[in-house]
Amino acid sequence: MASGAQLSVTELRRSARHPVHFRVAAEHRRLGEIMVDVANISAHGFMVSNVLDLGRGERITIRLPVAGRIEAHLIWNTGDRAGFQFERIIRLDDFTAMMTALQPNPRLRSER
Repeated sequence: MASGAQLSVTELRRSARHPVHFRVAAEHRRLGEIMVDVANISAHGFMVSNVLDLGRGERITIRLPVAGRIEAHLIWNTGDRAGFQFERIIRLDDFTAMMTALQPNPRLRSER
């Protein structure tokens, strides 16, 4: 039996990332509720800027504006930063609405 994350999409680290400062509660099966600081996000995943005691392939579930609850798998972890890939891709219209909610000031939004 295979171990680790069974990802539904290929690893897409080259996706356009949008800088954000968003603190959100995440659910983890072993640690329970943990707080993560999302530093950047794309339709495929996100990076957090705080220390996490998680190994590659571990899953968390977060709740995002517009997109709702979404599961993510840890792709990489350097100790003070970690990259997660979403279980599913966020649709473009939902992603655009989510970015408007996360960055209500139009001057802070990047061009899409």
